[in-house]
Amino acid sequence: MNLDHSAGPIMTTTTLSERADALELQQMQELNNQLVTKSLLYHLADGERTIGPGFGLGRRLLMGEDPRLPPMPEKPTLMDFFRLRFSPAHQHLLQSANLAQKNGLPDKIVLACLLHDIAVVGFIKSDHGYWGAQLIEPYVDEEVSWAIRMHQALRFFPDESVGYSYPDNYIVMFGEDYQPDPYIVADYERAKSHKWYMSARMICVNDLYSFDPEILIELDQFEDVIGRNFKQPSEGLGNDNTSASHMWRTLRRPCNAL
Repeated sequence: MNLDHSAGPIMTTTTLSERADALELQQMQELNNQLVTKSLLYHLADGERTIGPGFGLGRRLLMGEDPRLPPMPEKPTLMDFFRLRFSPAHQHLLQSANLAQKNGLPDKIVLACLLHDIAVVGFIKSDHGYWGAQLIEPYVDEEVSWAIRMHQALRFFPDESVGYSYPDNYIVMFGEDYQPDPYIVADYERAKSHKWYMSARMICVNDLYSFDPEILIELDQFEDVIGRNFKQPSEGLGNDNTSASHMWRTLRRPCNAL
């Protein structure tokens, strides 16, 4: 038999959309024929403008608790979300709060450091300071949510008075010529003269060098800080009636079809 290999191996390619469809079919089969649907934002992050398959296909859609995720108690607390939704990415937050404690900062700022990137580890990266502040706003002192919102802008600007320099890893991640968007610059200018400026700046100071993969901080270390400074609703996060309840419900059941 004379085989001609001169053309090289035959390559087959599939689009992101086709791979997503195949994965969803597999998930549907694994979940008793319940189809897992994803929001447009999920597909946009893959460069696809679609909400994917699901509606009008005559298939049962996944609603309620997602069996692929750790089950949550009926009245979930902040610590439940840390353990069952944010872990293991939450180590960055724990190490930031641990550093703030070591530096002798008050509970309020320790909590702000503990929650400053809550949107990144549990919800969304883009505009994470604003999303994170909105997520926790009904449950914390206004100073805490303001500091979390504004740390997103302040981290791009040095403050020699507290030894904060522009992070070296930002040069790697964003490039030497990166310039923050105008709304970031505007918020920085507003924050500079605000009475809580230093609260937001302390998040930056304790965030920059806080993460060390060799160190493991336990969430229990901050149970008292959370208890004193986070207004845990008796109904459970997501079961209460605040401007952020829907966000906690989304974190609990991220693949609800509607």
